[in-house]
Amino acid sequence: MTSPIVYSSDPVALFGGAGATLHDVAEVQALAGPCVAADGGARIALEAGIALDAVIGDFDSVAPEVLRQVPADRQHHIAEQDSTDFDKALRHIATPVVLAVGFLGGRVDHQLACFHVLVRYADKPCILVGQKEIVFLCPPRLELDTQPGDVVSLFPLAAVEGTSSGLRWPIDGLAFHPLSTIGTSNAAEGAVTLTMSEPAMIVVAPRRCLHVLTRGLVQGSGSQAGRWPARAGQYIVLPQS
Repeated sequence: MTSPIVYSSDPVALFGGAGATLHDVAEVQALAGPCVAADGGARIALEAGIALDAVIGDFDSVAPEVLRQVPADRQHHIAEQDSTDFDKALRHIATPVVLAVGFLGGRVDHQLACFHVLVRYADKPCILVGQKEIVFLCPPRLELDTQPGDVVSLFPLAAVEGTSSGLRWPIDGLAFHPLSTIGTSNAAEGAVTLTMSEPAMIVVAPRRCLHVLTRGLVQGSGSQAGRWPARAGQYIVLPQS
C-alpha cells in the first residue's frame, strides 16, 4: 500500500500544468484545505499566491526557479517513469475527495491517461475540473444537482451496468462497454441520480455541479455506498511522457 504524502479530512486541491487559469485555481482552492501541485502545476499555484503543502512528481516539467520557491521538505521527487505525474500525486493523497484543475487542457493523450487513473484508483474520489465541465468516476450511488437540458455524458472504461433517474434516456437494463454501448450526450430532466455496479463509468457533467458534488462526496466518504473499495489487482502501465 502506498503511504500518503498528504492526508486531510478536507478536500485537497491538486494543480496540474495543462490550461488552468487563476480563476480556476481560486475556485478550487476555496473548496479545499491542503493544496498540492503535480510537477509543473506548481507554477500556476505559485502565481496565484498559494503556499503549496506539497509538490509531487518526477520534476521533469517544473522549472528550477519555481521549485526554489517551495520548501525542500515539501518537494517529493518520485523518479520512476512508469506513471504520469497525476498518478504519482493522486496515489499519495488521502482525502475524501481531490479537486484537480489543470489536467483537462493540453494534449488529448494526457487527458485519456487521467481518465485511466480515475478508474485505476477508484477508492480515491477525484473530480477533474475543466473550463465548462467536470469529469469524475461515478461512485456506487451519485446525486447530481443538474437542471433540465444539462448534458450528462457517461463513458464506460470497462463492462458496467447501472440505474438512473432524471435522465432523458434512462440507463436501466443497459450493458455498457467501451466497445459496444456508451452513454454520451444524454441530458438531464432535472436532478439526476445514478447507481453503478462497478467502478468503471466516467461521468461528464456541468462545472456548476462542482460545489454540491464536492460536498456530497465528502459526506459520503465514510459510507460503503459512497465510495468504491481499493482495487486488489495490479495494472500494467507503459512509460508515460
